[in-house]
Amino acid sequence: MADGLADVVAFAQRDDLPVLVQVAIAHAQFEIIHPFVDGNGRTGRALAQSMIRNKALLVSATVPISAGLLVDTERYFTALDEFRAGDAGPIVRRFAGAARIAATTGTRLVDDLVGVFTDSWERLQGIRAHATARRLIPHFIAQPVVNAKHVQTALGVGEMATLRALDTLSDRGVLRERTGRSRGRVWEHPGVIGVLDEYAETIRRMGRGAGR
Repeated sequence: MADGLADVVAFAQRDDLPVLVQVAIAHAQFEIIHPFVDGNGRTGRALAQSMIRNKALLVSATVPISAGLLVDTERYFTALDEFRAGDAGPIVRRFAGAARIAATTGTRLVDDLVGVFTDSWERLQGIRAHATARRLIPHFIAQPVVNAKHVQTALGVGEMATLRALDTLSDRGVLRERTGRSRGRVWEHPGVIGVLDEYAETIRRMGRGAGR
C-alpha cells in the first residue's frame, strides 16, 4: 500500500502530461489503491482539487470538479472499473465532462457565495474593519459551522474576543447558534449553508437528468 501511494505521489509530481489527464489518472490510481478504511472518495476528490490548483490549471477559484464527477455516479464507478482493467480512457473522459459541468455550475456557486459575503459584511455596519467579527466573515465561506475553539485556533485570538465576535455576528443576523446550550455551543452561517444546499440540489437534479 505504501509503495502504491508513493507511486501516486510520484505520478502527481510529473510535469510532462496534460494536467487534466494527469489529474484523472492520479485520482483513479488513488481510488484503486483505496488505502484508508473510510474517506477514500473524499480524499481522492481532494487530491484532484489540489492538483488542479497547484498545477495552475486555474488562476482564481478552484471549480468543484467532484460535483461534476458525481452527476452520474454509475458511469464514474464504471470508469474506475475500466481503469482497473487497464483502460484509462473512460476516467479521463469522465474528468473532462466533470470539468465542463464544474466550470458552469461553479461560476454560479462563486457568485452566490460572493453575495452571501457582501450581505454579511453589510450587516456589520458600525463595526471596525479589523474587528474579529469582520475577520471571521471570509472564514465562513470555507467553514460554515464552527465552535469557539475552532475560531480561536483559526484566527489566533483569545476566548473572550472570540465569544464577543460570535455574539456580535449572531445579534446582527449573520450567524445562528444551533445547540441552544450554554456550553459546547456551535454556530452556523445559514446563508453559506443555504447556498451549498442549493448547489447540491442542482447537482442532484443534473444527476437525475443524466440517468434518464
